[in-house]
Amino acid sequence: MFDPGDPRSGLASVATMDYTPTNAAAADYVRFYELQPDEVSPRAQTWYARGSNFVVAYSEAEDGAVLAREEQADEYVLLLPDSDTRVSIETPSEKVSVDGHRLVVLPPGPSAIHVETGGRVIRVLTSRAQDLAARASNAAAYEQAHPFVAPQEPWPDPVGGYKVRVYDLDVARDPSRFGRIFRCTTIMVNWTEPRTGPRDPAKLSPHSHPDFEQCSLVLEGQWIHHLRWPWTTNLHDWRSDDHEHVGSPSVTVIPPTTTHTSQAIGQGVNHLVDIFCPPRLDFSAKPGWVLNADDYPTREI
Repeated sequence: MFDPGDPRSGLASVATMDYTPTNAAAADYVRFYELQPDEVSPRAQTWYARGSNFVVAYSEAEDGAVLAREEQADEYVLLLPDSDTRVSIETPSEKVSVDGHRLVVLPPGPSAIHVETGGRVIRVLTSRAQDLAARASNAAAYEQAHPFVAPQEPWPDPVGGYKVRVYDLDVARDPSRFGRIFRCTTIMVNWTEPRTGPRDPAKLSPHSHPDFEQCSLVLEGQWIHHLRWPWTTNLHDWRSDDHEHVGSPSVTVIPPTTTHTSQAIGQGVNHLVDIFCPPRLDFSAKPGWVLNADDYPTREI
């Protein structure tokens, strides 16, 4: 890695290497299990965490709870990880009953999630939901823009227009496909396979993303997030590696350019869900990977 003004930067051996002139942001580790709720209503407790482009609202809701958005600017995602949970979703034009273990896309505008049988209710919204972004326990980390993050630009409108769309998360495993990926105009979710027991430390998968954050939502178990930052030409910008132990539930925001991999270490079930905002073009370009691609056209490159 050389400064562009360094004569060695033109060498063929380094011509394809990325130069990182600006130090990447730190990672965020938001352990909901160590924090008091950011919002308490009579029938729900909610914790918030955010990244540059997204907000995660993690609620433990009882029967009768209502989670409403009065003026939602864009589509958002609802995750119901527990099979026993039941909700009904109401918008000005629809009322839809939804069983548990589903992913739901809700349209822009007013909407209300009525919890009929309680459980974990997780909403993923863009940071255009400024009221919720401001409640996040890590909101101060985003008072200044983070480098390298792709802009929050909505993808093409869904086929048939905006409406409540419900997707079953009980999808058979397919070795030719990576996880269970769903997207809408704003958010992409990879509902990965739960793991039983620790991950083989000889089979980790370190990698990096040049221009988007990764949100890793831990729903079950214990994990270590391993992160390594690229060096710049300024020694004072260098960061030490992270080997951060997190439990569940928690949110980790992994910044662009960092090399990272996540290692399940719990003896029981370990489950981590990856979230991206905006959706990833590389995943979308793989035939068959995005399970609801027929509903949501891919953005032009």
